[in-house]
Amino acid sequence: MPRGQKNKHRKRSKNKNHNQEKGHPEKDESQDKGHHKRDDSQDHKEAAQDSAAIEETPPCSSSSVPGKILETPPVSETNSDDGWPSCIPSPVTICSDDLDFDDEIYCQCGGNSLYSEYRTCQNIPCKHCLDMYVAFVEQCVLYKFKMKQLIVGKDLINVIEPKYQYRFNEISKRAFENIETVFGVSVIEIDSTNHIYDLVSNLKLPNKGRVCAGRGLPKTGLLMTILAMIFMKGNSVSEEDIWKFLNFMQVYPGRKHFIYREPRKLITQDFVRLKYLEYGQIPNSDPPCYQFQWGPKAYAETTKMKVLEFMAKGSGVEPSTFSVKYAEALKEENQKIKIRKWYPIPAQKHCLGHGHHHIHKVMTPQ
Repeated sequence: MPRGQKNKHRKRSKNKNHNQEKGHPEKDESQDKGHHKRDDSQDHKEAAQDSAAIEETPPCSSSSVPGKILETPPVSETNSDDGWPSCIPSPVTICSDDLDFDDEIYCQCGGNSLYSEYRTCQNIPCKHCLDMYVAFVEQCVLYKFKMKQLIVGKDLINVIEPKYQYRFNEISKRAFENIETVFGVSVIEIDSTNHIYDLVSNLKLPNKGRVCAGRGLPKTGLLMTILAMIFMKGNSVSEEDIWKFLNFMQVYPGRKHFIYREPRKLITQDFVRLKYLEYGQIPNSDPPCYQFQWGPKAYAETTKMKVLEFMAKGSGVEPSTFSVKYAEALKEENQKIKIRKWYPIPAQKHCLGHGHHHIHKVMTPQ
């Protein structure tokens, strides 16, 4: 009982004794009953406070109790959406700070420093742990490509905790697919003996999709996105609509982006100079408005079906979901098949002769 309550109790006891001496028993009984009621209510409040304090006391950690593992993970480690124990924060494919990417904060390949900073759960397999290692492999591949380093399979395996390394094929497949979806490049094993990988751009952009000389990440994904948007908008799209769409991707004109650098220059100058886009004023627009269309190299290196598939994959749907555009792209594919049938494309055949490689022109087999 609190000290103040005890003092009040002593004071009432003295008054009770004094009233009994003066011959007021009835009043004393009523006061005593009221006092007991107050004491009971106070006891209940104290008991409730004590029970609440016990409930708020955090359970002992596994480190404080040797050999004891918590049967129920803390609230921060549970995910009510799917019931899987969440061992990590949501993984990301790429970091938002170019400097952090350079400093290897998100990717320290060649050792186990990545997964050692995270506590994995006791459940094997754990969905969120696998998601984490998919993100780690993505980070490692992108970092090594950006820094123009060899992408070696051993380094990719080393960012995965040993007890999950037997699932490397599954993890790497998901990581490579995510990279292709975002960046428009394929992760190809170029040396099966030493398990060395490289990124191959879906379009023949300079410097393996980096566009500009030096280090950097591929810009193919952005170009494929713009080509898909042009196709979906009827083969031309206004510059205003382009930026409205790109703003949802947190890409803004005049603001440096950690992948695309200065996006306005990349889109309106570099892609135009490389003849993947055509950029010009919309006829009879006042004030002047500008639009984008496919350039000749875009028509030469990709198809409407390919950009539609790229966009659909990024949206998580089938290309046939866009029924009208899918029919248009399919019609173009069939026309190209007919053209190739009637006008076969010459291919190159390598053969040995007199110790040298001789190249002969042959017709593509029907």
